[in-house]
This record gives sequence, structure tokens and C-alpha cells, in this order.
Amino acid sequence: MNSPLINRLIDELGYPLLDDDNFEGFIEQTPISVLFLTEDPKRFPESLDVAVILPELIKQFPQLTPAVVSEDIQTACRGRYNFMAWPALVFLKHGQYLDAITKVQNWDDYVHEINRILTLEPRPDPGIGIPVVFNPVSKSCGQ
Repeated sequence: MNSPLINRLIDELGYPLLDDDNFEGFIEQTPISVLFLTEDPKRFPESLDVAVILPELIKQFPQLTPAVVSEDIQTACRGRYNFMAWPALVFLKHGQYLDAITKVQNWDDYVHEINRILTLEPRPDPGIGIPVVFNPVSKSCGQ
């Protein structure tokens, strides 16, 4: 990752960095995960704000297990989870999609939305509508 604030999540706080090799295993084995997708923080500086907010959200919701998604597979993940803005927090239950929160929100909005998300039943990954077959050499968001 190319930001000290995002690197801190990985290096100091121990959030896993997910890539093609460990993505599926992590999400399937984790009861409730929140995936942080940043895109390029230079293009989307709100990612830096979320990098500061996310550890506080984890303190508020200790049942969440956070991870940072490698830049290499973020575009594929965007297609898989169909969120429309960066940065994104994608919530999964044993690898199954719950919902996503995009952009920076007010604290009360985060708390309200996460409480709502935690009551949801998992559903199929939303995707973009038409199934995409990924080239095995390309980055594929774990699929």
C-alpha cells in the first residue's frame, strides 16, 4: 500500500493484507469480516480518513475482523461486491455478502449502518449483473 496511514493498519495493528492467495480463505474462515478497499489514496483521499476511522469502528464493534484488500485485486472486488464509490468497507459473514458502506460517513451514520448490517442475512455477492469470467493470470478478488 502506498500510504503510511493504510500501512499502519497492516504493520502496527496487524490487519491482514488480502490478495489472490489468501482472500477466499480469510473471508470463508472469518465469522464477520470488514474489508477495507482504498483504491489509490492520492485519487481518493477519503481513504486516509477511513484508515483512521476503521480502528475506532473495530473498538466499537469487536465482533468485526478487519482486513485491507491489496490494490492488485480491488477492481475485481468492486465488480464482485458492486459498490459504486471509493473507499469502501465491505461486510461479509463467513464469506457471504452482507452490505457495504462507501465514502466517509459521520460517526453516528457508521454506527447506525453497521448495527443494521449486522442484523442482515447473507446474500449472494451482488456483482454487476452479467457474470464475468476472469483470466486466470489477472487479479480476481479471490475467485
